[in-house]
Amino acid sequence: MGDKKMADYDLALQAVRARTDFKPRIGIVLGSGLGGLADDIEVVTRIPCSELDGFPQSTVEGHKGEYIFGYIDKVPVVLMNGRVHYYEGYPIQKVVLPVRVMALMGVEAIILTNAAGGLNTSFHPGTLMCITDQNTAFVPSPLVGPNDSKLGVRFPDVSAIYDKELQALLHKAADDLGIELADGVYLQITGPAYETPNEVKMYAMLGADAVGMSTGCEGVALCHMGMRVLGITCITDMAIVNTTFETSHEEIQKVANRAGKQLQKLVKEVVKQF
Repeated sequence: MGDKKMADYDLALQAVRARTDFKPRIGIVLGSGLGGLADDIEVVTRIPCSELDGFPQSTVEGHKGEYIFGYIDKVPVVLMNGRVHYYEGYPIQKVVLPVRVMALMGVEAIILTNAAGGLNTSFHPGTLMCITDQNTAFVPSPLVGPNDSKLGVRFPDVSAIYDKELQALLHKAADDLGIELADGVYLQITGPAYETPNEVKMYAMLGADAVGMSTGCEGVALCHMGMRVLGITCITDMAIVNTTFETSHEEIQKVANRAGKQLQKLVKEVVKQF
């Protein structure tokens, strides 16, 4: 990344700091179904992304596009309520800008959440999955272009994007709450179209347990910066068995909203135990 891209991060960070000096310890990206967490914390301030120069704006219904600063059980956090996606037409470097800025705020870890289609036949709609690895071969890398050494090295090691200790903490939190939690590999596609039956079979053959349209590129960008990352997926539909079922954003949103209550409890417990 050249000076222009770094200027984007600096500009956004300066705009945030001009509005608040709040110092978050954990960053959380709210995927589909987790938006309710934004109403369940002690809010200090909200900053609409529309007020940040050069910041991408979400065009997806239900994705507000704002940073929310506040506390979960006295732990200072920053929430990204409404991420942007590559299919909205933004360059992939813009897509990861919000999480890059979260990392530059000085957080110790970032929790990425999303809704996705299930490829593992042992899953069911509503299954929560701890992301142990990912496949981003089907989307552009956010690291393409000149590298900014202030953010990370030219050739980062991405063999362990998702932090093992945070995964163990997530499982402990799930056990404490009596919430079923699976492990699995997440695969990101560009979208916005859902998968064809043959694509679903191919993704499963590649070892993926869930498929979605976000998160993977964010994981790469954060790993590049040396950030500790935890990923949680909410399975909203079974892509692997629904090859004759018409998938819709509305139906997926309904499942995500129902399972989101469990996901919210789980995220809050992880934050409290961090």
